[in-house]
Amino acid sequence: MKNKLLIVDDEKAILRSLKFLLEDYYEIYTSDNYNEALDIFNKERMPLVLLDLRLKEDSGFSLMKEILDIDPDIMVIIMTAYSTIDNSIEAIKSGAYYFITKPIQNEQLILLLKTAAEKVKLAKKIESLECHIKKDIIGESKKIKDIINVINKIKDTDATILITGESGTGKELLAQKIHTSSNRADNPFSAINCAALPADLLESELFGYKKGAFTGAYRDEIGLIRKADKGTLLLDEIGEMDLRLQSKLLRFLQEKEVRQIGSDTTFKVDVRIICCTNKNLKKEVELGNFRGDLYYRINVINITSPPLRDRIEDLKYLIPYFIEKYNIAFNKDIKDLTPEAYNLLENYRFEGNVRELENIIQRAVLLDTGEYLGVESLNLMPQITNQTYKDDSENYIRIYQGENIKDIEKKVIKFALDNNKQNRKWTADSLGISERSIRYKIKEYNL
Repeated sequence: MKNKLLIVDDEKAILRSLKFLLEDYYEIYTSDNYNEALDIFNKERMPLVLLDLRLKEDSGFSLMKEILDIDPDIMVIIMTAYSTIDNSIEAIKSGAYYFITKPIQNEQLILLLKTAAEKVKLAKKIESLECHIKKDIIGESKKIKDIINVINKIKDTDATILITGESGTGKELLAQKIHTSSNRADNPFSAINCAALPADLLESELFGYKKGAFTGAYRDEIGLIRKADKGTLLLDEIGEMDLRLQSKLLRFLQEKEVRQIGSDTTFKVDVRIICCTNKNLKKEVELGNFRGDLYYRINVINITSPPLRDRIEDLKYLIPYFIEKYNIAFNKDIKDLTPEAYNLLENYRFEGNVRELENIIQRAVLLDTGEYLGVESLNLMPQITNQTYKDDSENYIRIYQGENIKDIEKKVIKFALDNNKQNRKWTADSLGISERSIRYKIKEYNL
């Protein structure tokens, strides 16, 4: 497939000659004015732009800056008959890939464009590799292996996927894994949080809009659905989407066509839709908060992202990953957790799931000065000191009629010590007494 190339020059004869020269190598788009060129770029989003410095009354620099504001990764080559050192420096500082003077040497231009196209291709490969490396699923538990097995079965299909699970379990990570494992991996992956935007703004972000369609629509915008063409679009927190917008999304899923706000033109789009939610959508349908027909349309494949407490054996993979991540971020050299710290986390409930674990490790790595993270490092965090353990069935003590105060006190202290993994500081804090007092009581009651 040829790369798209936009050529902008106010002399039509130059446009014709350049198109003739380059059309065997590129899919060529041409324009002789600022506004038309910007409209073409907004519609087609080509990776390469060959741009004249002077466009009648307009500046090529201004157009280049506007293009780069839309997409900073575009390769813009400036050409001009009025070359100066100052112009060259300004072009490169403003983001141009190269600055070439007229009359243009054909072989030089062909080589220059080829080099720019290779750089674009390399950048996409690097981005794809980084996505594979950084966005992989960590864990070897049965629940994770079952999910990987499902992903391998459905990754190359176009089936719509609904990923459910508690907050912090890595639903977006699963969506990225599906994309990077699929035959769409070299194409865009876009994501939007449906709970983060008002309905009207979410609609314009998804479907795009024409210039002047509403107040603030100063230029054409194609929208996230079209930007993700041939790729994947993740609709996070789909359960928060407005009912009217749900209807419009349903029509898109049925017709695979999208129309910008303020336009009568429809565009066919080939995009895979993945939805995420921490809500029970079936219950939301019963309550009238979610359309039943949309629910069944997006729930072709259902994947449940398990809470961390249900795959606690994956801690031995997750903890080293996060330690290494934040060693790099904070220029530290933490080697691991102590066995006692591991034991503490293995008995922690993780209401915030993997996200909470990451936050715990991040803060511990940032604040600790030793080689190993001990229980004291984790104790710096309120959610650790006030933890609740997985087994709540024994989270009480029995007091019988006729027991004296000493026996009751001994029971309370032993219970607190057990619940705090024999950590005297934690035990003292939980009981509201000093460490010195807890040491005395432990000795007194031979605990």
